[in-house]
Amino acid sequence: MKKIKILTISDHPLMPSGVATQTKYVIEGLLRTGKYTVVSLGGAIKHADYRPVMTEEFKEDWKIYPVDGFGDANVVRSLIRSEKPDILWFMTDPRFYGWLWSIANEVRPLVPMVYYHVWDNYPYPTFNRPYYISNDVVATISKVTDDIVRTVAPEVQCEYIPHAVNTDIFKPIDEDEVKLLKKQNFPNWKDDKFLIFWSNRNARRKQPGAVIYWFNDFLNKVGKDKAVLLMHTEPNDQNGPNLQAIIEELDLTHGEVLFSLQKTVPESLNTMYNMADVTINIADAEGFGLATFESLAAGTPIICTMTGGLQEQVTDGKDWFGVGLEPIAKYVIGSQEVPFIHEDKVSQEQVIGALEKMYKMTRKQRKEMGAKGRQHVLKNYNQEDILKKWDNLLTKVYEERGSWDSRKQYQRWSIKEVA
Repeated sequence: MKKIKILTISDHPLMPSGVATQTKYVIEGLLRTGKYTVVSLGGAIKHADYRPVMTEEFKEDWKIYPVDGFGDANVVRSLIRSEKPDILWFMTDPRFYGWLWSIANEVRPLVPMVYYHVWDNYPYPTFNRPYYISNDVVATISKVTDDIVRTVAPEVQCEYIPHAVNTDIFKPIDEDEVKLLKKQNFPNWKDDKFLIFWSNRNARRKQPGAVIYWFNDFLNKVGKDKAVLLMHTEPNDQNGPNLQAIIEELDLTHGEVLFSLQKTVPESLNTMYNMADVTINIADAEGFGLATFESLAAGTPIICTMTGGLQEQVTDGKDWFGVGLEPIAKYVIGSQEVPFIHEDKVSQEQVIGALEKMYKMTRKQRKEMGAKGRQHVLKNYNQEDILKKWDNLLTKVYEERGSWDSRKQYQRWSIKEVA
């Protein structure tokens, strides 16, 4: 049986970003079915080496070509002709792909285009409509994104496929082991200390500076020795504030704020989630939010802004798996590429109040809340079910839309001279 060949464009799938992690999960799952081969353009970072990469497990079935940005028209033209894929599958923010949609009339007569769309927020981005209608299928990362695509371009086939998490890696650890890990990792640890975890890129919209400032205000209420903020990030990233300077300014250099600096394996991240009493994400906009998602899988409750995909994580409409912070204001920002989008702002009082609420809970109450959160993840976002959705969608696209000589459901447009 002929294998379905997919050409993907995304963050480099072997790097540690959220998009890359999800891309890797899905590609590996598809390859393990034995039905696919994959050629990937791995972008979003500068590369030291531009030679193709293959993994030990999949060898020739998965070739990764490092590219700057997300590639360009000539790279895609060349790969389509040389590799002859059956489907072009690409993902992340649409502002990176204007060049690709500009050659859709070259690509789509040969292969279907499947776009995995990430969009954080309202108002409805009507300026994205030309992009949406240039695809055979738009798969959506969250219920917010799904509503946006169905409203802006109702004629486009739209499929809701949220992120998945590996619940065999991100899972609860025995309570006695957690106590031992805390004593091993934190000098002079006391069992009554409250541990807050923040795991994100140090970027402005993630609000790492506000997290530190408001954590300091929280400490002033409960006592300087009562809580620790553990931040898994780069404190001096050029895309964000100087976090080291902030903690020095606030005199939080005595173990109140700690940084986990090194890129780490998922199992080590799971240990951090398990050691935490709560994981916090107060981003102004968030496509989905991988850290809070993994935290729930590990059985640790979350505090998050009710924005983007975070909204469907913190509650199922009946139960709450932490504290959801309703934005008090929606700022309109934009650029030449994204004319307008809301940033959802929360307040100092909201964040301190949420931290106090979680702090005042007993450990048992937090564990019960986290356990419900894990069940929410297992029911709605487990890796096995999400992979089945991708397999079903891509197989259906291949069978119903074809490629190359068997291409169907696409009418090439052309300009005709009218007398």
